[in-house]
Parts: sequence; structure tokens; C-alpha cells
Amino acid sequence: MRSVLAGLILLAGTAAAQERRPSHCIAIAQNTPGIEYLHKAAWQDPVPEFSVRISYVAHASFLIQTPGGLNAVTDFTGFIGGADLIPDIVTMNHAHDTHWTAYPDPAIPHVLPGWGEFGQGIEHYLDLGELLVRNVSTDIRSAYGGVEERGNSIFVFEVEGLCIGHLGHLHHVPSDAQFAALGRLDVVMAAVDGGTTMPLPEMISVLQRLKSSVIIPMHWFSGYSLDRFLADIRSDFPVRRDGVSEIEVSLRTLPDRPTVVVLEPQYLMELE
Repeated sequence: MRSVLAGLILLAGTAAAQERRPSHCIAIAQNTPGIEYLHKAAWQDPVPEFSVRISYVAHASFLIQTPGGLNAVTDFTGFIGGADLIPDIVTMNHAHDTHWTAYPDPAIPHVLPGWGEFGQGIEHYLDLGELLVRNVSTDIRSAYGGVEERGNSIFVFEVEGLCIGHLGHLHHVPSDAQFAALGRLDVVMAAVDGGTTMPLPEMISVLQRLKSSVIIPMHWFSGYSLDRFLADIRSDFPVRRDGVSEIEVSLRTLPDRPTVVVLEPQYLMELE
């Protein structure tokens, strides 16, 4: 009897250690009274409690790190730099080959493609305790001028009470149902090339509706395309550009109004 009781206590302790702090993705959006700015950090540093680190790697690839040591890479191409890092989770989209790889390292435990059979899409709900990864499917233009329904995924990462969304290779304004499925996104990574994905006015309309506390531009092919996006969105949201590639964010440090935070892409290297 004592051994059974001890086993139950051990199981309860393990479950508590892996419990995820509830997010408010699907709750009604409320303004978070942020009183501090986001913190700069290096990707190899420990992630502080109740925080998430986001590092811009390249193009549409970001490294998302949790306090418990989980590493997720978005729009994974197979190369993130010279660092000896095997992510726990990678997500991919296939509108172009700069957003996926057919040969992910077999050592990666969880590889999540953002598409399924043509037109069928795919559904992910990966619960790793501390981190939940799910997706909302959208359509993309096909290679022959048509439409591949459900060919792109907006991936949502729920961790430390935060909802972090990566819009992927979004080609259209989401429907009301898709917005509802996304819920409240505290942080969003958005493609701002202005053509290969969506025209800038349409992307800005998406960001205006999402009202995410932190908006991170991605998928800009030149300083010109990024500057054009920043010029167009400054009338709606303030812009911060501190010349860093990583930030740490928590519920406590979210800006009190939607803010564009520009990160500079940098491949992951082992730091001294």
C-alpha cells in the first residue's frame, strides 16, 4: 500500500512539473497593462521563468525557447546556422522551398508540416506539457495559378500564458472563422514582402484586426521592403528597432499597445 501511495505522489509531482501555464488565446482580448519593455538576450542564455525567448534566424525561421528547455523552429529549412542544436519541434510550410525541407534531421522528435494531401490540409495539436503547438490552415496560390486549399498553416505556440503566432506564407486575409480559431495572439510574426505573400495594405489590415502586443516583421527580402512596411504601419503602431536578433517576452512585459518590434536575422552560432 505504501509503495502504491508513493508512486501516486511521484506521478502527481511529475505532472505538476510539466503543467503548462494557461494561455488566453481563445479568451476575449484584453489590453495588457505592460510597464516594461522587452528584454534583450542571447539564445544560449537560460530563459527566465515565465518568459519566452524569440530569436530571428533567417527569412521566416525563428527559434522559440521555453524556460523548461524546449526549442522550436518555425518554417524550418534544414539549416539554422553552425550551432549544434537539434530542435525539439520544427514547423514547415511549402509555398516555397525557403520554408521547408524534405530531409529534416531524423533526430528531431517532432516535425510538423503545415500541409497534407492537396486541398486536404492537416491538423496539429501537439501538447508537450510546457508548450502546446497547434495550427490553423489557410489557402495558398498553387504553382500553376490555381489555389491549394488549406496549403499553409498558421502555427500557434502556447507557452507561459502567451500565445505566439507565426502566419507562415499567408496569401489571403483570414476568414472570420480562421480569426476565431487563432484567438488572441500576444506575439505575431508576419510576412511583409508586399507581393510574394500578400500586398502590404492587406497584411496591415490583418495586423490591425489581430491587435497583437508584439508584431515581428519577417520575410522581407531587402531593407527597402522592410522600410516600406514600417513607413506604412507607423501611423497605426509604434516601431522599435534596437538592432538585436533576440528578445525575451512575458505577460508582465508586453507593451501596453500593439508595437512593431524589428529583429535582425542572424543564424545561430555557438557563442563564447
